Amino acid sequence: MGGGLNAMTTVLVTGASGFVGRPLVAALARAGHRVVAASRRPPAASEGAIRAVPLPDLAGSVDWSALLTDVTDVVHLAAVAHRGAAVPDEIYERVNRRAVAGLAAAASVNGIRRLIFISSIGSQSGPVCQQVLTEGDEPRPTSVYGRTKLSAEADVRAAGVPYTIFRPVLTYGPQAPGNMARLLKLAESPFWLPFGAFTHRRSLLAVDNLIAAIAFALAEPKAAGETFIVADPEALTLPEILTELRGAMNRPPGLVAVPPALLSALLRVIGYGDLSERLGGPLVASPAKLLAAGWRPAFCTREGLAGMVGLRISRYPSERRAATG
Repeated sequence: MGGGLNAMTTVLVTGASGFVGRPLVAALARAGHRVVAASRRPPAASEGAIRAVPLPDLAGSVDWSALLTDVTDVVHLAAVAHRGAAVPDEIYERVNRRAVAGLAAAASVNGIRRLIFISSIGSQSGPVCQQVLTEGDEPRPTSVYGRTKLSAEADVRAAGVPYTIFRPVLTYGPQAPGNMARLLKLAESPFWLPFGAFTHRRSLLAVDNLIAAIAFALAEPKAAGETFIVADPEALTLPEILTELRGAMNRPPGLVAVPPALLSALLRVIGYGDLSERLGGPLVASPAKLLAAGWRPAFCTREGLAGMVGLRISRYPSERRAATG
C-alpha cells in the first residue's frame, strides 16, 4: 500500500467485517491511515487508527451524513451478494442500488475526495462468456445481483462525486466465501477429482490484488472517473486451479477426465451446479485498462492460490483436519 496515499486521509470502509473488508481495513491501518470501519456487528472497542462503527441496515432508510463526518475517502464494499431465491429482488434493489445512490449523493454534498465503489463483473456479464471481457463491452448482466450493481454504477456516475468503479471477478483468499470455499474443500478432499477434461479458462482475483487496486485508486488521480475490471492477469482452467491448490498442499493433482457435460449434470443433482458453471465454463476478463493506468498486482494467480492454501493451513488447522476427514 502507501505509494501516494496522503497520511492524513480518513477512509470509511463499509462492509468492514467481510471477506475483503477485514484485510483492507488492516492494510490501510498498517499504511498509517485512519480508518472508519463500518459493519453490521462491529467489535465493542476500536483499535489504534481503526474506529469501529455500526453500519445501518442498508435495506432501510440510511442517513449517511454521520458516517461521512471527518471522512476524506470512501470504499463501499457492503452489498447483498448471490444468495439465491431466499432473498427477494426488492432487497437487492434497496441494498445494492438505493443505498449506493444515497451514499454517492451524500458523498458529493460532503466533499468526499474519492468514492470507490466495488461493483462486480456480474454487472457486465453472466457467469460464463465466450469472449474476453473488457470495459468497452456492452453490459449484459443475467441476475438481479448484476442488474442492481450496474444500476448503482450509473447512480454513482451521476452523483457528482469523484469516483472509481471496480468490477472484480471471483475473488479468492483465506476464508473466501461461496464457490471458492467449496472449491477449496474439494481440493482438500482425499478423493480423485473428475475435472480433468475441463478446458475453459476463468479469471480469478487474489484479495491482495483487489486491495492493491483500491490503494491505487485512492492514490492515483488518473483513476478518478474511471471504471475498471479487476482480475489477476493470468486466467486458468479448473484443472490448473485444482493442481495449484493441491500442489500447495504437497499433494498430486488427482484429476480424472470425465466428460464435462456428464459431470455438470451430476453436479447439479448433488447441489454443485453453480460450481460447475461458474468455475468450469469460460469467463476471461481483461485487466489491461487497469494495468495500463499503473496498477501492479501483488501476486500472480498461481502464487496467490498457493498463498491462500498456506495461510488457511497455518491459521485454520482444525478446519483443514475436519475437511480432510
